[in-house]
Amino acid sequence: MKKKALICGVSGQDGAYLAQLLLSKGYEVYGGSRDAQMASFGNLSRLGIRQHIELVSLSINDFRSVLQTLLKVKPDEIYNLAGQSSVGLSFEQPVETLESISVGTLNLLEAIRFSNMPIKFYNAGSSECFGDTGNVAADELTPFRPRSPYGVAKAAAFWQVANYREAYSIQASTGILFNHESPLRPERFVTQKIVAAACRIANGSEEALTLGNIDIARDWGWAPDYVEAMWQMLQKEQADDYVIATGQTNKLRDFINVVFRTVGLNWEDHVRIDISFFRPTDIAEGHANPTKAHQHLGWKATYRMESVARLMVEQRMQVEQGKGALMPL
Repeated sequence: MKKKALICGVSGQDGAYLAQLLLSKGYEVYGGSRDAQMASFGNLSRLGIRQHIELVSLSINDFRSVLQTLLKVKPDEIYNLAGQSSVGLSFEQPVETLESISVGTLNLLEAIRFSNMPIKFYNAGSSECFGDTGNVAADELTPFRPRSPYGVAKAAAFWQVANYREAYSIQASTGILFNHESPLRPERFVTQKIVAAACRIANGSEEALTLGNIDIARDWGWAPDYVEAMWQMLQKEQADDYVIATGQTNKLRDFINVVFRTVGLNWEDHVRIDISFFRPTDIAEGHANPTKAHQHLGWKATYRMESVARLMVEQRMQVEQGKGALMPL
């Protein structure tokens, strides 16, 4: 019998790469979306796997919808990647952010408890839960001090998972993922905004790239690496929480430099800073300690910032020139 996996948020970057990974492992993959008949599922199409996914309409903010879906699909594993995914947008839409992340996670956990099925549950956590830890590399024991509505919502979801694991013995784990990128990122994310602008400028556009604070520092990894960690967590007999990161931190200006250098340009000739783009409370630096994931899961990031930036540029240029498909390496 094939294992069944339900991916909530299958249309996003991580959902698409995870679906591809699970298909390669022989899973029967179900993808949840608020309106499966109307959604475009562009990322699944770009990876060439849309026809292999069983798409289901699922609103994780609606407990009845969640429970009906679980009773119908009877999944062995659920991956909760749904909810508002932009830190910047969360300042403009804090209520929607909290509801889609926190209430959605609670509905999934409660439906698993109510159904009494032996479902393994993965929850997408975030490094935004930690807030600004300075030069300290955050691990699984680092206290949470979120500095955005998105971080607050992810922190609430994390503790919901921990509570259901301890109170009801549900096999539920959270991956506390640091920044991870790919060509599937939409342009509202700064990394893809930079890549897209650099490629256009290299092709003759005279535009300037306008950004906010380029002195922030983050741990950037490669999304296909990170979905492998998600799957590995649910293969463990004992559910637990893991920091998933490269362990290497770089400034945004370094990312910009690599991107523009890859297309043969000097970034300082094309980038403008606008203080109106600065966030109300931003995290100056993000440092991670992924030792536990390496020791307990055998997982280690294979790509770091420079490779990630180059891969994003190269794949975008290949696709724009019609010379290649959008596939993870």
